[in-house]
Amino acid sequence: MAPKRKRSSIAAVQSDVPQPTPLSSTSPKRRGPPQANSKATTNPDRNPQVLDGPNATRASPDGDVNGDLPLNLSAEPAKKKRAVAVKKKSDARKTEAAPKIAAAKEEVRASGLGDAEAEGEGEEVADEEELKEASSRPPPVNSDYLPLPWKGRLGYACLNTYLRYSNPPVFSSRTCRIASIIEHRHPLKDPLQPEHATKNRPDKEQPADIARGQKWVEALGLANARDIIKMLRWNGRYGIKFMRLSSEMFPFASHEEYGYKLAPFAADTLLEVGKVVAELGHRVTTHPGQFTQLGSPRKSVVDNAMRDLAYHDEMLSLLKLPPQQDRDAVMILHMGGMFGSKPETLDRFRENYAKLSPSIKNRLVLENDDMTWHVHDLLPICQELNIPMVLDFHHHNIIFDAEKIREGTKDIIDLYPAIRETWVRKGITQKMHYSEQTPPAITRTQRRKHNPRPATLPPCADDMDLMIEAKDKEQAVFELMRTFKLPGFDSINDMIPHVRKDDNKPIVRAKPKTPKRKKAKVKDEDVDEPTEDATQEVEEREQEVIADKDVGMGGPEGRVYWPPGMEEWLRPKKREVKPKDDTKKTPKKKVKAGETAAEEGAPKAEDEEMVKTPPIKKAKAAKKKTVVTAPTPSVSDEESSELSDLDEDQTSQPIITRKAAPARTNKRGGKVSYAEPEHSEVE
Repeated sequence: MAPKRKRSSIAAVQSDVPQPTPLSSTSPKRRGPPQANSKATTNPDRNPQVLDGPNATRASPDGDVNGDLPLNLSAEPAKKKRAVAVKKKSDARKTEAAPKIAAAKEEVRASGLGDAEAEGEGEEVADEEELKEASSRPPPVNSDYLPLPWKGRLGYACLNTYLRYSNPPVFSSRTCRIASIIEHRHPLKDPLQPEHATKNRPDKEQPADIARGQKWVEALGLANARDIIKMLRWNGRYGIKFMRLSSEMFPFASHEEYGYKLAPFAADTLLEVGKVVAELGHRVTTHPGQFTQLGSPRKSVVDNAMRDLAYHDEMLSLLKLPPQQDRDAVMILHMGGMFGSKPETLDRFRENYAKLSPSIKNRLVLENDDMTWHVHDLLPICQELNIPMVLDFHHHNIIFDAEKIREGTKDIIDLYPAIRETWVRKGITQKMHYSEQTPPAITRTQRRKHNPRPATLPPCADDMDLMIEAKDKEQAVFELMRTFKLPGFDSINDMIPHVRKDDNKPIVRAKPKTPKRKKAKVKDEDVDEPTEDATQEVEEREQEVIADKDVGMGGPEGRVYWPPGMEEWLRPKKREVKPKDDTKKTPKKKVKAGETAAEEGAPKAEDEEMVKTPPIKKAKAAKKKTVVTAPTPSVSDEESSELSDLDEDQTSQPIITRKAAPARTNKRGGKVSYAEPEHSEVE
């Protein structure tokens, strides 16, 4: 018999007419707007070398990293973590190096650099003495004043959680590793194709070019700057007119070796950002990180701080904002660690501050911290050097001068006029920072953690700018807007869990079922002929194409709010694998269950009350014809009448002379032997 061939192959052989290209049912064309290849390289969801800036995800640059971890108020778990170390040969070396390591740690702790507790990421276990000391502190004295009706501007820092999980993601803190910059100095294996994580990587065998790697990192910065425009439009729709720009907008711009200037490549993009800021009347600020310190005794630290401040000043200056908005675009700075004594640190700060450019001096603002420098330490130096001072309520409740003021918001009101004067002298709109500690926090270290969403407003002026430093970012602002019915609260609606209708997602199509084929004869040959179902094209799910300006904007209903703790609503729902229901047994399971019961044997007589396993349903064998044997007639009628108990109307049952084999109780019996026994039982 000839082998089967498809009808299409036969037609191709018999006809010389070129066949049309068949429609592909597995890779349809996307109906949404295609994404540019340049965007794919700056999308962290597609390029693993593009990272999220860690500072942007925190409540503040000096905030905790693991702010969402639960607080452990008991000291017992710490003992469980400590395991008995096995002594090794290197113990002697460790013992000798211990004093040096301890001295280095003490120096770092004194400076506040790199300290785990300085960022709130240290061990959360508190001992009994620390708990007693924290519990015995006087209760805070808070003011009951609320700045209502609110006329000022509420803002959030760096990252918009809703836009970050849009498609494509919108955020301004893309960063990378230095190793990625060095790697991208080499050209791609296929320069004509876009970069791919595995298929098209930089070819390290080809010569490196520093300019090529620089261009790659600059592309990340431009992508960050372009997304600022979308974030500003988004904020304007929902009544948010204040935002802190991410310091990680241009990765490693202030680095000693890999740093670069922004004007040669980013001037036009930042100018477009500045036009949107001016159009909407928003305020933008920056907050250099905790390692930017002008009071350090180390020259390298001061040099790094100078470069970092120059980078932030250049970024804000390239926005080309109107005069008042340009003055309001300030840079928030902490005094940093205490090196030696506070007077010595302040002297070094005065010396280094005098070296700054006038543009940086006009933008610099000092903030009280939660480690060393409280309000009474900074207010005199701010008045002396004509530097505005920003009051952080959360930091003030942790570090304050107990001899002059009490914890809480009531006593600090007496210092409001002096603090406000530092802003008025330079013609800058005053701003404050507000956040709250997590409810279960007791000790000072635990109280440094920011609550994801504050519950109230501080007793501040009703026309100032208030930066809400919280982990939930814009959602924390929404929470306050909803609580106090602030302007714009009625434009915010709840999200539909795991569902977003404001972005262009790829078309999702169900796989077509494999059609059944029927046989047809063509010239005495069997050919598989597809049925009508196979020839029909799979219907595509039509999707409305959303304009680029409306992508990620929450749709016409403004569904951009997710309740506290429901951050997972921003992402697609995870696939849930439901456990199989054992109560519904398939035929195979029923047969298997019956076989198991048969192997265990029949239940005993005394266990008759127990539930018995149903017997196995065996396949019925073919019926054999039974041989009906007639009874042997007796010698006399009398004998027959005495032996027979049947009536005349009843008929006797056929007698089977062959004995039936006993039923096997165990299916796994031994081998059956068909050999005849030597001695027959019947003689």
